[in-house]
Amino acid sequence: MAIPRQLPNAITIVRILCAPVFLWMLLADGGADGPLRWWAAVLFIVAIATDGVDGYLARRNDIVTDLGKLLDPIADKVLTGFAFIGLSILGELPWWVTIVVLIREIGITIYRLIVVSDHVLAAAWMGKLKTLAQGVALSLALLPLWTVVGEWIFWVNGITMTIAVILTIASGIDYVVTEVRGARAKRRGA
Repeated sequence: MAIPRQLPNAITIVRILCAPVFLWMLLADGGADGPLRWWAAVLFIVAIATDGVDGYLARRNDIVTDLGKLLDPIADKVLTGFAFIGLSILGELPWWVTIVVLIREIGITIYRLIVVSDHVLAAAWMGKLKTLAQGVALSLALLPLWTVVGEWIFWVNGITMTIAVILTIASGIDYVVTEVRGARAKRRGA
């Protein structure tokens, strides 16, 4: 059974639209670890987990589009960006972490939009690993698990967030190096 051609892109757009709802839920109770916090975390986890669904459907049904290649990483960045900002607003994550991540994410997104007329910059393997690490780290930070398992979970959160930040920086450098090499090869070939 064939799926509608625009279903993967529709899923991606829904993921983008979930981001402000998630942020509102996270901030609505001022950082209390009540039901809204749990629901915000669940919404984030579902939205970030569907990242694989839209791409899988597009590849499996041979309906990969340039729009999808452009929107999918933007959806990831909007979701994770809102989560980083929300956690910093609540005082649960240092602002420097959020700023470093946002500089990388916004910089790569702007670059993608600049070069889109020349070529679509699809997500590289390191960028995908970075998104996975951010998704895990943010999910652990968003879920008020300390109320269930104890304060040792803060150590786990710190380790996963450190890994996510390192991969964020490394993947940003990887994108820049790859694009510079590609531009040099293109000039040599011309």
